[in-house]
Amino acid sequence: MKATSAGASPWWTPSVHADRRPFLIGRNAIQAALRGYFAREDFIEVDTATLQVSPGNEAHLHAFATEALTTDGQAAPFYLHTSPEFACKKLLAAGEQRIACFAHVYRNRERGPLHHPEFTMLEWYRAGESYESLMMDCMRILALAVETMKAKVLTYRGHLVDPFSGIDRISVAEAFDRYASIDLLASVAADGSTDRAHLALEMKRAGLRVAEDDHWADLFSRVLVEKIEPNLGFGKATILDEYPVSEAALARPSARDPRVAERFELYACGVELANGFGELTNPAEQRRRFEIEMAEKARIYGETYPIDEDFLKALEIMPEASGIALGFDRLVMLATGASRIDQVLWAPVTEYGS
Repeated sequence: MKATSAGASPWWTPSVHADRRPFLIGRNAIQAALRGYFAREDFIEVDTATLQVSPGNEAHLHAFATEALTTDGQAAPFYLHTSPEFACKKLLAAGEQRIACFAHVYRNRERGPLHHPEFTMLEWYRAGESYESLMMDCMRILALAVETMKAKVLTYRGHLVDPFSGIDRISVAEAFDRYASIDLLASVAADGSTDRAHLALEMKRAGLRVAEDDHWADLFSRVLVEKIEPNLGFGKATILDEYPVSEAALARPSARDPRVAERFELYACGVELANGFGELTNPAEQRRRFEIEMAEKARIYGETYPIDEDFLKALEIMPEASGIALGFDRLVMLATGASRIDQVLWAPVTEYGS
């Protein structure tokens, strides 16, 4: 829906709004149901600031930049947050045990059926609990969203998921072997360092494209996007678990295998819904990973974001915890049968660009 296109009606046109309204009423009902779920689980709902000194330090996240002016006109750079994560973890450091947050977040360079520059992120954190507890939350939330809509399945573009039949769980290494015939962890050392040449050789044997200037992370992402993700979340929801530590900047290493981290992503109907972690609480290691991510961002995009020093200080006293970010609008899409994210947003951002 392009408000600026010839012949297209804007979202506020009564006829367009009438088509969207059932999805929007469904959105409100699902949000109320989830608030009830978290209240029953003894969570406190928190509200975090949108303006931050750092929007996050992941290489492929793009922020909206702004500035704050003092009364005498001095400017300080700020960003609209890409996630409430840093603020939520500061609240865990302050002593909160279970918190949930429906946050409007902002990501640049993102627009499409599943992407919008401003959207709602549902994040929740459990202090002193394993990241498997988040997986159980995900199962219950998927079922609750469907029940709220008096439906039986989640659906998107003809694909279905039965949220009452459990969730398949597969490690990233298992997925690489199953769907691409690649031994991923053979290219990851015990200290988390990666072997680009080995992964490139495995990919060539599997008939996948390898460019001379590809780094290990580029190769990993290509296999994930082309071979793994197209097979996830059909019939049953899928948890893709145990990412290599180099691909999990905010997650702690697994006690079972130091080459992988306590990170998982949730897929349903082929759509990525959530990203969960056993949280990293070592500030020195976190700084090292942020610096690696920003070096990668500079290599690819020619820019970097500042590190939130206050956040690193908070990690010094933050308890062990697990946390997850879920795309709330996407969940609403799948539960209501919407085909585009702008159908489930009360007031979408006007389309920009050509």
